[in-house]
Amino acid sequence: MKQWYEMLFENYGKKYDDEVYVKGTAGECDFIEKEIGFDKSLKIIDIGCGTGRHSIELTKRGYRVTGIDLSDSMLKRAKEKAKTLNLQIDFQKHDARKLPFRDEFDLAIMLCEGSFPLMETDEMNYEILKNAAASLKTPGKFIFTTLNGLFPLFRSMKESCTAKEEGQKACKNCTFDLMTFRDRNITEIEDDSGKKMEIKSDERYYVPPEITWLLKTLNFRKIDIYGAKLGAFSRNDQLTAGDFEMLVIAQK
Repeated sequence: MKQWYEMLFENYGKKYDDEVYVKGTAGECDFIEKEIGFDKSLKIIDIGCGTGRHSIELTKRGYRVTGIDLSDSMLKRAKEKAKTLNLQIDFQKHDARKLPFRDEFDLAIMLCEGSFPLMETDEMNYEILKNAAASLKTPGKFIFTTLNGLFPLFRSMKESCTAKEEGQKACKNCTFDLMTFRDRNITEIEDDSGKKMEIKSDERYYVPPEITWLLKTLNFRKIDIYGAKLGAFSRNDQLTAGDFEMLVIAQK
């Protein structure tokens, strides 16, 4: 049985490129370049590369990038876009929980929830972090974004307080589970062929101390967490409860 994220990206490459949240690619690559000192000798792996937007933009700027994804549809779209631009990019199909790379890359990126934290268990999400870490040389850098647990937590607390004031049951319409930090809801989509589907999504939100602890177990020695602003990543943006995503920068 296919998982919800497999169903979502089974035939969604073109529609994905029209989504609002993919419009910040150039600005995000500006940030990545600064983080690696514009060193074009470095090898980069783009985990959960999707239709290849960051891989393509970084390759256009002169970097060597390997893009990996689980979806045939997304990879096909990525290869088509690269071919149109006459770019040679190594796109490979892999499950991020089972990457074959060891000490091969100087930088790993995993942006816009490239694969983490979409998995069905915390253990599977951890495997993705572990494989990303294993793919990196020492020293190496890992830049990724993930869902900010402070965002739904703060929202749930506000709804709970409002409900108590009004004498109603707290969060009767909430889909966020405070015990597991998972958000489960039904998403309606229309794929590239025009087929309409209802997908039961299940995403894991993380709070900063969790991310820090997980990365420390993987021997990252410096971990910085910021708010993730679309197309405008910055070390000046302190993470707040108003940020839907957090930006994580970890150094081996």
